[in-house]
Amino acid sequence: MKKLYLPLVMAAFVMASCNNKQKEEEASKTEAPLEVAVKQYTLLSEKVPQGRYPKTYHADKDSLETSDSGWWCSGFYPGTLLYLDEAQNAPELKEKALTALEGLKKEQYNKSTHDLGFMMYCSFGNAERLNPHKEYEDVLMNSAKSLSTRFVPAVGCIQSWDSAEWNHAGENEMPVIIDNMMNLELLFWATKFSKDSTYYKIAVSHADTTMKNHFRDDYSSYHDVVYNKKTGDVVRRVTVQGAADESAWSRGQAWALYGYTMVYRETKDKKYLEQAQHIADFILNNPNLPKDMVPYWDFNAPNIPDAYRDSSAAAIIASALIELSTYTDGDATDTYREAADKILTTLKSPEYLAAPGTNGGFLLKHGVGNIPNKSEIDVPLSYGDYYFVEALMRAERLK
Repeated sequence: MKKLYLPLVMAAFVMASCNNKQKEEEASKTEAPLEVAVKQYTLLSEKVPQGRYPKTYHADKDSLETSDSGWWCSGFYPGTLLYLDEAQNAPELKEKALTALEGLKKEQYNKSTHDLGFMMYCSFGNAERLNPHKEYEDVLMNSAKSLSTRFVPAVGCIQSWDSAEWNHAGENEMPVIIDNMMNLELLFWATKFSKDSTYYKIAVSHADTTMKNHFRDDYSSYHDVVYNKKTGDVVRRVTVQGAADESAWSRGQAWALYGYTMVYRETKDKKYLEQAQHIADFILNNPNLPKDMVPYWDFNAPNIPDAYRDSSAAAIIASALIELSTYTDGDATDTYREAADKILTTLKSPEYLAAPGTNGGFLLKHGVGNIPNKSEIDVPLSYGDYYFVEALMRAERLK
């Protein structure tokens, strides 16, 4: 009997574990995704050390990876907490957000990065929107001033990375990445708030130059365009985080779609609306877009259909399509809303939405950060969660 005892205990343990996992998955199916999000971010917030910002979670090591406030993703965590309080009345998460904002505040003077829009507008921008306050306004204005220092008039763009061998930019060259479109929202806010058109003009110049030089004939986008810093000439076009220079890196296409939709909102110039629709058509009509609408990490990944999916790109696309649908009519509106609904339906399924108590507290599974750099592959990502929550909230408002 003693010999049978250990196997029986182990079998019972395995069965109990399976039952608990099944219960968690069943609960995630019955609970609204935003309710799951509150539970998950409550769990996540208990794990994040003071002054740190969550990036991802490594399930194989049961390890939460965090950054300091200077990392480009630092604003997504407090931004998501603020969204969840807004959507679900979660004051404990709001308190966590306010604490995170304190540690992030110093980045308003950071002139070394183009990502201040991500860092400061997704965080302090939401805080100011929900509770206008002079301190938030000052932080945002200083952030806009810092970001503006990276604008190079000869090129007409905000410099993204500083020149380096890894980003293919040598001396007197400057890289501009498609992601930078997302940072323009901070500049538009700054002009609306201050009445100083300088920020608006920089944002429009950047959008126009990017529209001219970043896109192929089919409206897919390169990741990185390298310019001659003195003449403004295009030196080369590359795709640093995609499968190849001529491939369509999925998150890059998502940034482009979201960025030009936002620029149309802020300018009401129809050329940006048309650009956003062309990008949406490239994405939605792409033969390599899976039926469940969650794209492969690159639309031209070499091992499709076995390539990794990118839930973060899907979340960004869904949020952008919902907004874009409000600026169109007829068949276009129906197409964009139906596509966004299908993406969200997939992301809300157990395949992508973590069961409560799992995934380190993050929401979405199967995100892809940077495959060429062997970084953040098939993991949750803070920005994937941010745009997923935003898309869910935007979808609720359309009902």
